[in-house]
Amino acid sequence: MNASNRIERFLRNPRIAAPSYGICLLVVGLVAVSAVADIADRYGAMRESMGILARLEQRTPLQSPESGWSSDAVPPGSPFLEGPTVTVASAALLERLTSAVVRAGGEVVSFEVEPQSAQSKDGYVKVVANCELDGSQLQQLLLDIETGMPFLFVDQFVAQAPVPTNDRGRLRVLLAVSGLWTGANP
Repeated sequence: MNASNRIERFLRNPRIAAPSYGICLLVVGLVAVSAVADIADRYGAMRESMGILARLEQRTPLQSPESGWSSDAVPPGSPFLEGPTVTVASAALLERLTSAVVRAGGEVVSFEVEPQSAQSKDGYVKVVANCELDGSQLQQLLLDIETGMPFLFVDQFVAQAPVPTNDRGRLRVLLAVSGLWTGANP
């Protein structure tokens, strides 16, 4: 008796053949159910993508329910510094920065408007200010600067811990802030 005869006789046994057949049917059924579930997932993803594409093609305002953000939440005003000259634009930038520091409960100790060179074509106006404020108000100040209008960019930020001889215990903050001036581009 060789090995193939033994296997054939083993498989012809009804006690072994019936459960083997049942297991094979169960495996085939699980594979089919898995394939159908995968097809359903892909179909759902495709429908979701088509909905997003349709919204983008219609250019409807984006409203995300989970973040609470909408395009209507943009602050009013021009995103650029306005003024007929670079001096007026610098004054507007300084006023915006000073009001942000005051709203955060701080005070501007000194400031410097960096001159714009004749070769500079980028149109950015830059102000460097030294401020004093409480450490707890620092995040509010940075948020106010970067989320309001006109768009301002914090180019440099240096914070110095309060000096023990300073009776108020406030942080010294050096801020370099810039904004784009529209008058620079003809």
